[in-house]
Amino acid sequence: MVAGIGILLGSVIGVNIFDYYRRRKTRPASRAQPTERSRGSLTRRTNIIESKESINRHFTISLISLGLATLTKFLPVLNPLSLAFIVYTCLPILKRGQRQLLERRTIGHDLLYSAYIIMAFLTRQQTYIALGVFFYHTGAKILAMNQAHSKPIVTHLVEQQADKIWVVRKGVEIEVAFAGVSVGDVVVVRAGEIIPVDGVIVEGMAVIDQHTLTGESEFIEKEKGQPVFASTLVVGGRIQVKVTKSGNQTVISEIEKILRNTSAYATSIQLKGEKWADYIAIPIAGLTVVTLPVKGLLAATTVIHSTFGNRLRIAAPITTLNYLHAAFRRGILIKDGRVIEEMNEVDTVLFDKTGTLTHEEPKAGRIVCAGDRYGADEILTYAATAEHRLTHPIARAIINRARESRLDLPSIDDSSITMGYGITATIADKVVRVGSARFMEREGMEIPPIIANRIEQSRVEGTSLVLVAIGREVAGAIEIVSVLRPEVETILKGLRRRGVKHISIVSGDHKNPTRRLAESLGLDSYHYEVLPQEKAMIVERLQQQGRKVCYVGDGINDTIAMNTANVSVSLRGATTIATDTAQVVLMDGTLTHLCDLFDIAHDLRNSLWRSLTLVTIPSVISIGGAVFWGMTLGCSYLIIYSSFALALANAMLPKLQYREGKGREIPRKRSSMRSDGVE
Repeated sequence: MVAGIGILLGSVIGVNIFDYYRRRKTRPASRAQPTERSRGSLTRRTNIIESKESINRHFTISLISLGLATLTKFLPVLNPLSLAFIVYTCLPILKRGQRQLLERRTIGHDLLYSAYIIMAFLTRQQTYIALGVFFYHTGAKILAMNQAHSKPIVTHLVEQQADKIWVVRKGVEIEVAFAGVSVGDVVVVRAGEIIPVDGVIVEGMAVIDQHTLTGESEFIEKEKGQPVFASTLVVGGRIQVKVTKSGNQTVISEIEKILRNTSAYATSIQLKGEKWADYIAIPIAGLTVVTLPVKGLLAATTVIHSTFGNRLRIAAPITTLNYLHAAFRRGILIKDGRVIEEMNEVDTVLFDKTGTLTHEEPKAGRIVCAGDRYGADEILTYAATAEHRLTHPIARAIINRARESRLDLPSIDDSSITMGYGITATIADKVVRVGSARFMEREGMEIPPIIANRIEQSRVEGTSLVLVAIGREVAGAIEIVSVLRPEVETILKGLRRRGVKHISIVSGDHKNPTRRLAESLGLDSYHYEVLPQEKAMIVERLQQQGRKVCYVGDGINDTIAMNTANVSVSLRGATTIATDTAQVVLMDGTLTHLCDLFDIAHDLRNSLWRSLTLVTIPSVISIGGAVFWGMTLGCSYLIIYSSFALALANAMLPKLQYREGKGREIPRKRSSMRSDGVE
């Protein structure tokens, strides 16, 4: 084996000399290139490709090397060929060990593994060298494969996009290359096809499966004027979509970039484990030196082989990536990987009110009739007809209520509508006014006592009234109420079960509606009429009390507080600045998966500790066995890699635990906050 050591070290020296002259030869050329900076991204991409090719090549050759080393026991004539393959697969490990010693001037795992290879050569353990190096390159390949799949369903569907799609040009449908589609084009998508772009429906209606984007398995009906997104599936129907974003500008591509960045995240448990691996490197090196004269070279080789750095570097990232993948499959987009660990410490959750706990769009509730002359349906019909061309939330609430009641709205000319403090419309020769009490008073209308009493009551309850006058008489009023998200009560109970001690509303709304909502939900506190900077001050005050704060918001007024909080969460469909600021976005646009975020964070922490235990304890057993009981290298391999197989199985658990359609579903519950009817 002295010849083997000579070949091994000679190969390392030869590779170093080759690298030295190659760098020296290319350095002047790189100086002479004026566009080198502009080619940086291309160079980086080339290096990545080479790295993947190198990983695959070394894995394949290490497998062949292991086979040859096994056959050598029966066919000694194969020994030179086996030795050549082993040396080749050892070279990248030895180079890493060399860099660790000479460039970083540290003793770490790579240096220890390099020393193990040399010592194993000296003890004539050629088969075990081949086996160890095979496991080393297998681990690198598994990690690379898992990183390649860390863009879960997204990349899979992007790759499934057709090369050609149908586009409407001059009134005719023609098939064009996907790369030729630009913003403003109209794309035709039929049932069974994946929508290739972000856009707005300009013709047709379809049932769309948005599961890839939102995590929800429910189908959505969409029609003209509504947005659709790339990589969602048309289940039924046929639509024409005007392109607003294509290629790498689509929502799905932006998510892919976020996932790619997030997948590089390492939790502190993972980093702690890697630090332990580095810290233990020096003691293991020292123990190896002590064992050498006392127990001999074979025992010392077993001791140095027992370092666990490489196994931990593989198991921990795979575990983390799989849980990030699982979160996305549950409709949770984690943009900052540190969040998944911070969630385990959160004991306080602050909610914005409007748009977060309640829907941003209000709803028409009770219809109050001032007398017997006009009924509830008539009042609603006149109000909805007057408001039918307006797009503000209150108008939409009234119009939607009329649609739900299946009322026929008469047609009126735009010239019959006058905008002011309220709206005035001429409907069937009657002048109809819709607006606030102040508007009615300005128009010289008298507010009936029943309406006046209801106005006072609405101020206490936190609702508002839209008055409807027909002719010169206030005929009635429509109550506009905030609608609690149906999942809120269930989510709040779930947060309590998960150890959240303090839940509060932080709202810019008035006192009465904020207080009423907080009391109805059993929250610990509420803050009203709060300015954006004051929201951040509330977060800071809680943090100074030692609390870990999660802030859930959806508006520009929440962003300062979201930046201040330990964890920030927003909902898909919220303002762009809120979703940009948030570390986590709930992709279905509801709070349904907020508790899932806590569960996934908790499961990840437990899984990482299990991986750490499965990797470290066998190493301790192997070291103790070699020092005190003369454990052989073969027995050490059996213990360590059997346990490592369990660690890898543990790392893959989230793929089963959070499969599509499985996992910890939070049932939705209807809110009883709203009361519809006639008073």
